[in-house]
Amino acid sequence: KTSTPFVVYRVAPVTPLGCIASYTSTMVCIRMATVEDLLQMQTTNLWCLPENYQMKYYFYHLLTWPQLLWVAEDFDGTIVGYVMAKMEEDETLPRHGHITSLSVLRTHRKRGIATGLMRRSQREMQDVFDAEYVSLHVRESNRAAFHLYRQTLAYEINDVEKEYYADGEDAYDMRCYFRKQDGDGNDKATDESDVAQSMQELAIEGGQSAQ
Repeated sequence: KTSTPFVVYRVAPVTPLGCIASYTSTMVCIRMATVEDLLQMQTTNLWCLPENYQMKYYFYHLLTWPQLLWVAEDFDGTIVGYVMAKMEEDETLPRHGHITSLSVLRTHRKRGIATGLMRRSQREMQDVFDAEYVSLHVRESNRAAFHLYRQTLAYEINDVEKEYYADGEDAYDMRCYFRKQDGDGNDKATDESDVAQSMQELAIEGGQSAQ
């Protein structure tokens, strides 16, 4: 299966398409990550999150699940956000994906970028890997991220993992189940119309909160 390589989102006041050239600085391109993006992804991670990874971990994700790594690229080529995800390899569990890391620079938050990154990666989990659901962990104290996952992306708390993080903080184990076809063969899963609606939402200044 093939994927759309990138989507351009307007994250500031909406203007007619003919005016895009005049508002280049307001554009963020959400596209599939490449190996050239890994260093900037790691830098974004170091700036924003206490959970950090060696470069070989980024390479492992990109080489194994390239469809699930997406970046938000600003008008000047700077990576301002990313999502890194994988498919769980435990064959005793239902087929599902897992969000390893999501990060958006503070200067670009509250613009819907995290929502767009998550929805792109989740869609690939469904379309390419036929995942039943996606899971993630989030700190109990991270209320902004919890609001994004629970209210915007419809994740549910599956469990609380005690002292999950290195500093001893507990984590919410959260899951978002993908809808499947009903008995008449009608697709209930997120489809093109859902993605189009997401794009429209992201075109509004002051969109959904990012992590």
